[in-house]
Amino acid sequence: MIWPRDRLTRFEAARLLGARALQISLGAPILVKVEKETNPIEIAKLEFKNKIIPITVKRKLPSGEEIVIDIKKAIENWLINHGGEF
Repeated sequence: MIWPRDRLTRFEAARLLGARALQISLGAPILVKVEKETNPIEIAKLEFKNKIIPITVKRKLPSGEEIVIDIKKAIENWLINHGGEF
């Protein structure tokens, strides 16, 4: 079974948040307004909820083909299916 292009697996979602939190902790620009939040994981969660994570997800299929996931639509579906929480 091939996972739909407009959905994230739980592993992809965790990887997105972890990778973005690492980028933020290493000094990458923050793409959301934060008032006093300094925890990179919480900032990454805010970016995730606002669908502005600047990362591309590529899936390698068993045939060797790579597909690129529409990240905004996939995050939107994740938030709908998981009640807006990570």
